[in-house]
Amino acid sequence: MDRFIELELAYIVIMLFFLGVTAFVTTRDFMPKVAFKRGMIGVFSVFAVMIAAHYMVTTKRMNGVAEIFNEGKKVICENKMRRTISQSVIISKDLGWRLQDDYFKNPDFERDFHTARCVDYAPIAPKGEQ
Repeated sequence: MDRFIELELAYIVIMLFFLGVTAFVTTRDFMPKVAFKRGMIGVFSVFAVMIAAHYMVTTKRMNGVAEIFNEGKKVICENKMRRTISQSVIISKDLGWRLQDDYFKNPDFERDFHTARCVDYAPIAPKGEQ
């Protein structure tokens, strides 16, 4: 459950905002009485499906990245701290990285990288560098 909240909290907040807007609009005098029920069910259903799909896709990618890393291959992660020359970091066991929970950690780096922000390096790497 912690993983779900960590990954989907922003989308849940967005859903709650839209549910609030839906509740406000559908309770106005000019709306039919059934609008509130239909609107809330409709908006909630759409967001629930989208959030569930996002969670499944993200956790599948995270598990794949962890598996690739544990095999000793390279992983590339987004580096949001540095917006200059290098906007990504290559991570592998050979470079001193370890996987703890869902985070890549290295004593040489001041921050950790979440596996949700990483992908397999092989499809991106130039031929011969894999």
